[in-house]
Amino acid sequence: MNERGLMAKTSERSPEFRVRVFGLLACFTRPEMKAERVSYEVMTPGAARGILEAILWKPAIRWETRAIEIHAPIVFTSFRRNEVSKKVPRITAAHISGKAAHPPFFANDGTNRVQRNTLALQDVDYVIRASFVMTERAGPQDNLTKFVEMFERRLQKGQCHAMPYLGCREFTANFEPADEQRKPQADLTKPLGFMFYDFDYGPPIRPRFFKADIVDGVVPVPQFESTMPASDLLPGGRE
Repeated sequence: MNERGLMAKTSERSPEFRVRVFGLLACFTRPEMKAERVSYEVMTPGAARGILEAILWKPAIRWETRAIEIHAPIVFTSFRRNEVSKKVPRITAAHISGKAAHPPFFANDGTNRVQRNTLALQDVDYVIRASFVMTERAGPQDNLTKFVEMFERRLQKGQCHAMPYLGCREFTANFEPADEQRKPQADLTKPLGFMFYDFDYGPPIRPRFFKADIVDGVVPVPQFESTMPASDLLPGGRE
């Protein structure tokens, strides 16, 4: 099984796509920051997968990010915004069946609102290099060519199932086919430490991490098997 909980038919892999993604603001939150959002310096592989799935997702395919190119300087910006301090109560089977009334949640209630600081990225511009593989859920009518043509058509037209975003839903992302002549920030090379890779949907569901580096403006993304669970990063193997 893989990080999406689906067995891949690894012999059926699409060509590598290059998708330009850009926007005014982005925040790829570090998981170790509990209260206030602090962004990684660059998009995470999980965020890249989410953008690609917003353009095209089917049970028959699974996206794999290969690299993230950085095409704009890394610039941080800080601002405060209103958030809520509590979670909306979970909907249960009793609520759905009408046997119990779902408790209301008022975001404007003074006891639920709190101001938090956000350290985000400004004027981001990336190129995602990724491909997809066919999964065991592919039906008899599903084939690689069908989904390659579908994705290319949707990318050219700017179509998406849901509006893609840059880490937070309020930071919407623009996307288009990447110009082959565009080059990443070649003078940008630095270690990033351990970065969130994506979720392993198990079961159980667990986050996985990898040791990330920017090399000549490009963040190479390893295979899922080369990443590590959060328990390997914490003392005593606790998550």
